[in-house]
Amino acid sequence: MVLAYLFAQLVLWVRNRPGGLLVLGSANVDEAPRGYMTKYDCSSADINPIGGISKMDLKRFLQYASQRFNLPILRKIVAASPTSELEPLKDGQLVQTYEQDMGLTYAELSDLGRLRKQKACDPYSMFVRLLRTWGSTETASEMVRKVKQFFRYYAINRHKMTVLTPSFHAETCSPDDNRFDHPPFLYNAKWSWQFGAIGKELRSLEQKKNNRDDLNASPGKTNSGEQAVVV
Repeated sequence: MVLAYLFAQLVLWVRNRPGGLLVLGSANVDEAPRGYMTKYDCSSADINPIGGISKMDLKRFLQYASQRFNLPILRKIVAASPTSELEPLKDGQLVQTYEQDMGLTYAELSDLGRLRKQKACDPYSMFVRLLRTWGSTETASEMVRKVKQFFRYYAINRHKMTVLTPSFHAETCSPDDNRFDHPPFLYNAKWSWQFGAIGKELRSLEQKKNNRDDLNASPGKTNSGEQAVVV
């Protein structure tokens, strides 16, 4: 950050031009609640053009622009795996990506972030909603893992939202603490009651599933456990 601001002031000076330059940020709506940024470092700038936009919406915009304005390079940008390139390549391949580091994909972060802000979901109510929306692609236990991970990091990094770089307000799920999102900035990262309620619900779901499996495995049994008569 210090170097960025230094260069912003010196670039025009060395060219004998008056004034200074603005430093632009690049964090987005999905990364912010996860806290996937360094406070007063990569998250600090004068203005963040994409700070109020979801990563998924950014991708859709680039895909549209690549076709509308005939810019094939934008398709390559969309297809590239987001990475800070802090680790050397291995056999010419990336060994570190943002999604691997975060433990969640950007699509998942977008869904979780919208539920948190737009639907005012806590961990338990978010899990219940995800059972309906992710139920066809994720197991309940995997949903629990992702919800707990999301809220744990949200609680740990909530303080970073209080100093976000100003950005254009483009999403109703914006986490900008100074303007659009005003929850507490101190949380118990253990979420004891909420995580406990999720665990209880998960055990209930697993028990129901086991009961159904047992019933399906014994077609000669009725629901009451009596032997059915096959005619």
